Amino acid sequence: MTKRIEGMHPPLEKMAHLMRRTNVKFGTSGARGLVADMTDPVCYAFVTAFLREIVPTAQTVVIGHDLRPSSPRIAAACAAAVRDSGRQLVYAGALPTPALAYQGALMGAPTIVVTGSHIPFDRNGIKFYRADGEIMKEDERRMADAAVEVPTSVLPFELASPDPSAREAYVARYVDFFGAGALRDASVAIYEHSSVARDVLAEILRRLGARVVGVGRTDHFIPIDTEAVRPEDVLLAREIASRGRFDAIVSTDGDGDRPLIGDEAGTWLRGDVVGTLCAAWLRSHTVVTPVSSNTAVERCGAFERVVRTKIGSPYVIAAMQDAAAGRSCSVVGYEANGGFLLGTSAEREGRRLAALPTRDAVLPMLALLLAARQKRVSMSALSSTLPARFTASDRLQAFATERSAALLDRLARDHGTAAGLLAPDCGPIASVDSTDGLRVTFGSGDIVHLRPSGNAPELRCYTEADSAERAGALCSACLARISEQSVS
Repeated sequence: MTKRIEGMHPPLEKMAHLMRRTNVKFGTSGARGLVADMTDPVCYAFVTAFLREIVPTAQTVVIGHDLRPSSPRIAAACAAAVRDSGRQLVYAGALPTPALAYQGALMGAPTIVVTGSHIPFDRNGIKFYRADGEIMKEDERRMADAAVEVPTSVLPFELASPDPSAREAYVARYVDFFGAGALRDASVAIYEHSSVARDVLAEILRRLGARVVGVGRTDHFIPIDTEAVRPEDVLLAREIASRGRFDAIVSTDGDGDRPLIGDEAGTWLRGDVVGTLCAAWLRSHTVVTPVSSNTAVERCGAFERVVRTKIGSPYVIAAMQDAAAGRSCSVVGYEANGGFLLGTSAEREGRRLAALPTRDAVLPMLALLLAARQKRVSMSALSSTLPARFTASDRLQAFATERSAALLDRLARDHGTAAGLLAPDCGPIASVDSTDGLRVTFGSGDIVHLRPSGNAPELRCYTEADSAERAGALCSACLARISEQSVS
């Protein structure tokens, strides 16, 4: 078949070399890079490697994207690669990542999602899904080893009107499970910003009977990070709460797979608290979560088994698969960013929710709203039912990955220096966990965890303590000391 690209014989290039040359490479979830580096030929090559190496027998491919200004152009380049491979294309348009992945699962087809999630708008990314879920790290290695044709340019591909079936199926998934009217008379504010989930989320809530008020919609992209909420968004939530009597304020990151849930007073709940509460409402047997998540999941005693992993949804998914293999038990996962993964199907009151082993923002939102309603408590009271362990997180931006690696290596070898830099007032180091980065537990019970971001040149810091104020102070002070040391 003749490929619709300029040039009769595009040169072969190993993907690993292409990634080094362009700096578009795999992070914690999907390929990421600067928009300027994610040219049409580069995106075309990534999709070609995925189709050939990971899903060679697939006949149909689902494609969708978020609302970043660069996403439609990148999606068109991805669609061109699908077209030139001879496969059928289902263009689902701008939809949350979990909605697109769910549609692929229903169709038994792989899915390609163009999104940079929460990272700044000058960057973007591509997530790849087999019919059974997100690709794993081994799949990424196979793609990196592949040699593919890299065209000098790609003939334009005009994206058609979106197929509405993906949106309809995602809405029905939650309305059918929770039941129409389950949130009758509830009042929910949606902080819409530039989230691709803003409209479909409003539709789901309204179908469940809630009164919905949308605020803060923007046409320009806002990089909402649910692990490092911006100070202006902290203030905004409180302002929204002051405008009316809302049961909750909800939002998501850019591609709608990480929730941001605020209580009736406008206080954003930490993602790992959300995950623990959602897992408890689902009556889960086994919970899988990264090492950075709040230890309240073990301390609350609600689960028979808790499994800790490296940070990144592929690691959570792999551990969920291991936990479910050969066992008859309910397995869920969540990340500290609040993204919730359903490893096995869930059942409540005779209704069944099919497994969706990718991050999702809608399930934890609805589960917490229903949990508070069933217990007849406020959202803030619901979160206070967990053991009093509080987390905080932040990051140093423009902090090269090489600098992060060198710093962590030095601290791992010198615990005295580590104690002085991370938390000089927390007493001796009680234990060190190197599952992902450097996670240090001190004699005081306080925890400080450093790791390089897998998506951007950033050094992330996660802290845990017995109060929110203490956790926040630990985090900001640690990053300030590291920043001062770097300058000096």
